[in-house]
Amino acid sequence: MKIILQDHEPDLNSNSEELANVIINRIGLMPRKKGSTEQMNRVLVELYERAKEASRERQPEKAVITVEEMAFFAGITRQTMYDYLKRWIDLDLIKKTSYIKDSKVIIGYKLNGNTLESAFEKTAIKIRNNTEKTAKLILELQKLLKNEKISKSQRQNTSKNIE
Repeated sequence: MKIILQDHEPDLNSNSEELANVIINRIGLMPRKKGSTEQMNRVLVELYERAKEASRERQPEKAVITVEEMAFFAGITRQTMYDYLKRWIDLDLIKKTSYIKDSKVIIGYKLNGNTLESAFEKTAIKIRNNTEKTAKLILELQKLLKNEKISKSQRQNTSKNIE
């Protein structure tokens, strides 16, 4: 999993589209190739709108959005959306789900919570867990480096005493 967090800031008096774009950039969900799409923020907004509608109407299937629909909102092909989707899932912002409609199984994705805030909490936990694990690895590295240095020093002293 490769996540690139960025330090974008919203402009004063940003509208919802601009703010959604800043959020997508900050959590590393923007496409990496320049010029591929500038509309990925529309997917985030649509996920939120559908989650709201599903909650309001007590119809959970309304929160689900297919890959084709996500691609439409992002202004990219379905196959390209599949490429980007992995990061959304890896961050726990969305989850895969399915439901039956007219005797057909519909597979899609929805926010990993009832609101953007609750879905983002799961993303924040994922990032926090990663940084906590990294902190433990840093302590381990520090300890290993110290022990290796001591061991090397002791070997050198032992070899000098033998001569």
